[in-house]
Amino acid sequence: MRWLRQLLGSRRVQLDPERQQALLRDVRHRYGAGSPVRFPEQVEAITRVLDDDDGLVVAARIVSESADEAHADLQAQAHDVHRRTGRRLLVHRRNYRPLWKEAGPALRWPLFALPSGLHPYAQVAAAVAVVGSRASRLDQVTDPNPLVARVFEVLDLTTVGMEHGQVRVDANAAGLADRLISTAGQVLAAIDDPPRLPPPVREMMRRNNTLDVHDPAGHRVVGGINLGARMRETLLV
Repeated sequence: MRWLRQLLGSRRVQLDPERQQALLRDVRHRYGAGSPVRFPEQVEAITRVLDDDDGLVVAARIVSESADEAHADLQAQAHDVHRRTGRRLLVHRRNYRPLWKEAGPALRWPLFALPSGLHPYAQVAAAVAVVGSRASRLDQVTDPNPLVARVFEVLDLTTVGMEHGQVRVDANAAGLADRLISTAGQVLAAIDDPPRLPPPVREMMRRNNTLDVHDPAGHRVVGGINLGARMRETLLV
């Protein structure tokens, strides 16, 4: 693989696994729902911390870990529904929309309760921003193909939660969705042979509805987001 050959053959890439662990611990414990700092300021602070190749590795790990934990949570929820009701729910990582269409009211949105303590509007949003802004460096430190799949997976979870009412469509949720779309486009542009867009993205791009975006601290509408249009202008290039 091109990324592995470059990683092994380039002396310019100097990665420090111990520093990566320290960065991850710092980001995990200093930020999140328990912090008195507003989420946008947390995102800015975390992106400054993860501003080099080690930080990019940590950001990629946060994105992948959040997707893995969310998938495991949904599998556990589906198992619980089956145990209680006998109803079998299929959980497909490439497309969560059929699951939500079938059982949305019976499900909780998994990204608000990740076992690792990562918060979608703090650590995850910042990690997504770092991955996008440094997409040209990804193949120097990791394989971008599975990473972009995880970016799309978190995007699917975010948009389906917004559409089905489990996620309040406020500026934080809209900001996360917008960052995920932008980063997906940046990573795809950095891959020599990019994969096909996954089914939920293709479904969303056929739509043209705008969601009201609310103030995180109140009920005031502060804007709108057209997810389908945003995906079309970013991903159809």
